[in-house]
Amino acid sequence: MAISTASSRLKTYYARHGFWQTVYRLGLSAKRALCSSRMILFCCDLSTQASATAHLPSTLMVERCKNQTDLSLRDLQAISSFWNPKLARRNIEDRFGLGATIWLIKVEDELAGYGWTLRGRTVEPHYFRLEPDDVHLFDFHVFPPYRGQGVNPSLVSYMLCCLAAECQGRAFIEAAEWNQAQLASLRRTPFHRLGSARKLTLLRHTLVCWDEDTTVQSEQKDALKDSSIPTTDR
Repeated sequence: MAISTASSRLKTYYARHGFWQTVYRLGLSAKRALCSSRMILFCCDLSTQASATAHLPSTLMVERCKNQTDLSLRDLQAISSFWNPKLARRNIEDRFGLGATIWLIKVEDELAGYGWTLRGRTVEPHYFRLEPDDVHLFDFHVFPPYRGQGVNPSLVSYMLCCLAAECQGRAFIEAAEWNQAQLASLRRTPFHRLGSARKLTLLRHTLVCWDEDTTVQSEQKDALKDSSIPTTDR
């Protein structure tokens, strides 16, 4: 993250939450960055979901937006006001520009959360190269009033069913090792764990370090050796 972007987000957080909450947040972020950089990777073979039915509880509804004009002003404000509105809207524009889709989940017409998908590529350097028919799921968020109610696994499972009707590749998602809530949520979806890894990007080159428990297929690792993403096992 650029220094100017980080500074802007910090100022916004301070204005909303005050000094002590900002100090706590900085300490928590530092702990996560220094001690918990490992990510847990998950995969779902979309062909196994082809016969599944996209079902949601009667109180939930999902909307799919492929460009910013599909987003209502109300939903756009809810998504962008959580952090720095200016930066958030820039990120939204950039993601739509890459061809990403945002999925909104609502409870009685109130936005409860969202998640993004991008087919055939990722926004940032990933742990391995995606094939054209693969889909990356990323940047999920559930608003505080709706947490602990199964909103996230309902959204993810619904998305996988919809994606399976469009492509026969694989879906990938990852969560930080420290994010136990997200990991527990993913265990309630069709995703299965691939393993864990760390990555570091320097001068536009990404180094990936796989842990021994990782079950990434050998052909994927071979493809990595031919790409610009160095990879190691340990």
